[in-house]
Amino acid sequence: MQTTTLVKPTTAAASRFKMVLWAGLGLTVLFVFITSEVLLITDYPMYHAYRLQVIADRHLLIPHTIAGTFALLIGPINFSSRIRQRYLQLHRVLGRIYVVSVFVGSFTGIALAAGRPGLPGTSMQAAAWMVCTTAAFITARNRYIVQHRQWMARSYAVTFTFISSRVLNLWPRYWSHLGDTLSAVGVIAFTLASLLIVEIGLNWRELTTRRE
Repeated sequence: MQTTTLVKPTTAAASRFKMVLWAGLGLTVLFVFITSEVLLITDYPMYHAYRLQVIADRHLLIPHTIAGTFALLIGPINFSSRIRQRYLQLHRVLGRIYVVSVFVGSFTGIALAAGRPGLPGTSMQAAAWMVCTTAAFITARNRYIVQHRQWMARSYAVTFTFISSRVLNLWPRYWSHLGDTLSAVGVIAFTLASLLIVEIGLNWRELTTRRE
């Protein structure tokens, strides 16, 4: 009886791709941390008005930031096949913390944007974040592991928009539009682009290989 073997990328190639991907994401986080957070603390002139707003919003911004940071850090750990195989219980505990962090981050984000021009964009971003994360949680509970990983990839893509949407902060023309209607459009664009990139990645083989 003839068996059909699916051609998959070598483990070495997959490992190199993951290494490059996480290194790139890590460098992006470092860049945004320096150009946004550090300059914000030092009262960079272009951020002065925003800095005053951040201080006024600290009662919501602190839990929002903590939740977002947890989600951002847990993602790479739970995507690790090695950690998942060796420490499955840790994977599950961190997964639950991730889910709670997403919902805390989403609701506090909406509360922060309430009454401001950025509310539509933030609401759409939060909705996508919660929907993808809920789907990931349900598929894990129902033991559809492949689908769980796909939904987690989508969820983390939305998580990372909190970083990617700040990459252009140092560009005065971009920053000058923050706070008006274009900020909502920008958040929506970054969210949709992130989800689209993930979908292309998840379906890369089907897009690049013709079925016999």
